[in-house]
Amino acid sequence: MKYLKNSRTVRLQKAKQEDPLLGVANLFDVALVFIVALLLSLMATYQILDFFSETSEITIVKKNKDGQMEIITKKGKEIKVEKVTDRKIGGEEGTKLGIAYQLKDGRMIYVPEE
Repeated sequence: MKYLKNSRTVRLQKAKQEDPLLGVANLFDVALVFIVALLLSLMATYQILDFFSETSEITIVKKNKDGQMEIITKKGKEIKVEKVTDRKIGGEEGTKLGIAYQLKDGRMIYVPEE
């Protein structure tokens, strides 16, 4: 009997002496799941999944840190990046077709001249 009582108290003491940082190991797993969920929600919000579709066609106009405009076009699997410059090609003059306005939210509106 005495042996049984001692083994029970020894087991209880060992349970109390467990590592207090043992629960912190699970926090890494929780953080990893949270990061993946956040990335998926951002991709859905900004419709980035269209970039991975083979049938989608996307055109993006972007201004880099130097102030140069770049046009990024994706058609199917092909992606082209073109830089917009002020150079004249061929030396020919053109005619004014209309006016383009940029709204405060970044959208552009083209108004043709009649």
